[in-house]
Amino acid sequence: MARLTDRPPVPPPGSPFLPPAPRPQLPPAAPALQQRATAALLLAVLSLIAIMLIGNLQRARYVLEVACVVALVGFVLAISAMRAAKRSGTRRPRASLAALLLGGLCAAFAGFAAIGFLIFGAQFNQYANCLNAAGSSTAAQNACQTAFSNAVTARINHLGGQ
Repeated sequence: MARLTDRPPVPPPGSPFLPPAPRPQLPPAAPALQQRATAALLLAVLSLIAIMLIGNLQRARYVLEVACVVALVGFVLAISAMRAAKRSGTRRPRASLAALLLGGLCAAFAGFAAIGFLIFGAQFNQYANCLNAAGSSTAAQNACQTAFSNAVTARINHLGGQ
């Protein structure tokens, strides 16, 4: 009969001070997946540039909507490249993580800003027209800023039911 002390010997555990053994390297992603990830990154960067270069407040809503759609397309392309690489057992394409993060952030920012333009569209148009009429006069620009701030506050109070 076997005794409790007749267990097979357990190998000694690895030292906690030594790094673990390296995992085998996966093969690189297919060129088509790398190109898809690069295209996703370029779309995300294009969306970011479009958001940063909004100069006309009257067209900002449309630029933000297009930037949001472009960023979402880049986001979806990055996810599809990462999933295809995982399914095929290869490494993740190089640009896919950057495209995923940048596309997601740009889409979120552009989406929230577009919603803000939808809610406060009349106030933004009035502000843009006021600034165009003010020209380079600092006092008139300050008056436009004050009027815009008051109009937005009144709109928020109206939406809040106060």
